Amino acid sequence: MTSSPVRATTWAVVRLASAALILAAVLAQARVTLGGAADAGRDLGLTTVNFFSFFTILSNVGSVVVLTWAGAWLLRARGDHGARREPPALAVALACVTTYMVVTGVVYNTLLRGIELPQGTTVAWSNEVLHVVGPVLLVLDLVLAPRRGGLAWRAVGTVLVVPVVWVAYTLVRGPLVPNPVTGADRWYPYPFLDPENPALTPPGYAGVSLYVVGIALVIGATAAGVVAVGRARGLADGIPERVAGG
Repeated sequence: MTSSPVRATTWAVVRLASAALILAAVLAQARVTLGGAADAGRDLGLTTVNFFSFFTILSNVGSVVVLTWAGAWLLRARGDHGARREPPALAVALACVTTYMVVTGVVYNTLLRGIELPQGTTVAWSNEVLHVVGPVLLVLDLVLAPRRGGLAWRAVGTVLVVPVVWVAYTLVRGPLVPNPVTGADRWYPYPFLDPENPALTPPGYAGVSLYVVGIALVIGATAAGVVAVGRARGLADGIPERVAGG
């Protein structure tokens, strides 16, 4: 089924509006977090780096960039009556941010909701956009947006690159920087990544490893699901797979 110019235009606007909403949520939380640090005389540079070290923030910022790109592309491509599918790089980027946002929503709402994170005062509406509304919007884009097509199964490996790099960065950096809020000699964005967290079972890096492996499995399964939906939609719409064989 091809997409009409009206449908393409409508969904391009949805993508751009979604990007604007998510960006507003990130900026609102950043303003409160960084403003609170400045008012308290804390290290503003360290607080800024910490803020952008949360996987939630990275996922949402990535979504802003990719949704803006996808919306702009769809506006340009809307007049060809569905003959053209999204370019390979955009398809991979959408698969990545969709996976990251879904995992962000799942992890937050199952492990972190109700736990006060050391990032300053949480902005309630922003928090819901970053952890609930944003992931839902990305899932809707996956299942409803026109011009979506299939990726090769090896794209799942590509999706995993960013989380692997982020975990390595977090575990290496964590014991090297102080917590500007509590004064502790270490800083981790999430309690389940802190090997000195007394609530870990088993304690230490063994407990961290269990969480990392579990979340890696969730990310892999989510990425596979995202790729599967894209492939199914491409076949249903009669759009040949051309990102790569598989």
